[in-house]
Amino acid sequence: MNIILDAHGGDNAPLEVIKGAAMAVREYGVQVTLCGRQDDILAAAEQSGIPLANLEGIKIAPAAQAMPMDVDPTDIVGDYANSSMAVGLKLLAEGRGDAFVTAGNTGAVVVGASLFVKRLKGIKRAAIATLIPTMERPYLLIDSGANAECRPEMLQQFAIMGSAYMSKVLGVENPRVGLVNIGTEENKGTSLQLEAFKLLQASPVNFIGNVEAREIPLGGCDVAVCDGFTGNVILKLTEGMGKLMSSELKKILLKNTGTKLAALMVKGGVENFRKKMDYTEHGGAPLLGIAKPVIKAHGSSNDKAFKNAIRQAKQMVENQMIATIAEGLASVKAQEGEQKNTDE
Repeated sequence: MNIILDAHGGDNAPLEVIKGAAMAVREYGVQVTLCGRQDDILAAAEQSGIPLANLEGIKIAPAAQAMPMDVDPTDIVGDYANSSMAVGLKLLAEGRGDAFVTAGNTGAVVVGASLFVKRLKGIKRAAIATLIPTMERPYLLIDSGANAECRPEMLQQFAIMGSAYMSKVLGVENPRVGLVNIGTEENKGTSLQLEAFKLLQASPVNFIGNVEAREIPLGGCDVAVCDGFTGNVILKLTEGMGKLMSSELKKILLKNTGTKLAALMVKGGVENFRKKMDYTEHGGAPLLGIAKPVIKAHGSSNDKAFKNAIRQAKQMVENQMIATIAEGLASVKAQEGEQKNTDE
């Protein structure tokens, strides 16, 4: 299996990208294609002590540019058509790799994947699906930022895609799908939520109804479905609260000699909590709805995060997640056809 990796995507590229690729090759037995400026990649590899030229399992696909974070996403088909991100997505589209991973410009990867790799037949919009920790197991937030405005049928598709990901990649049996809303009653929300509720009731997913934001971190559902504006607010608020809790906990435990001694006694529990909240454990957020696996890693990803993003991509390929999504969409289409015939 060959995973294509954007060597210049993210705050810590290309060094951490290369290190993560080397770890993935060793641990998962995958092949990795690094897209980027060859001289920069080789120099970074030498700096980290990785003899990349002789490392079995990694090759370089030359790209002239890095895709900046502050440019218009559509520039991926304009001024930055030869960027490492664009080159990688084109390789994926051409079948020269099985999946693509980047920590670069989020908007650009959404645009590039939609134009070069294409969306699955029938998919209205691709969506970013982010794993977020809860009291028990992580939940999937979809959409978490790709589509600020959505139509009801888009939320229905997000639910199908998110359910397939949790089932195929996370191994969650019959994932519980909740519609993010301001109340649990069926008559809550705007026209978007009201119409989406009806569609989700008839969808081939385990729809449990509306779920309020306060219940999501407590394990209220396995897949939280919403428009990208709402999802991104939830995501950023969760990140901020996580940092606040970590900072305050550290202050409490290091306040004086007594609390420091207590900290030693609960060190194991604190470490487990830290690991649960660590985004590097999950790797990245899949861009669901694209015809081939695409993973968007966090912009500040380190080697561990890149390694785990490659693991995610590998699991998506092995478990045929794209095919599962296509089957779910086909089922909805068939139901719509039957309903139309009945109405006639």
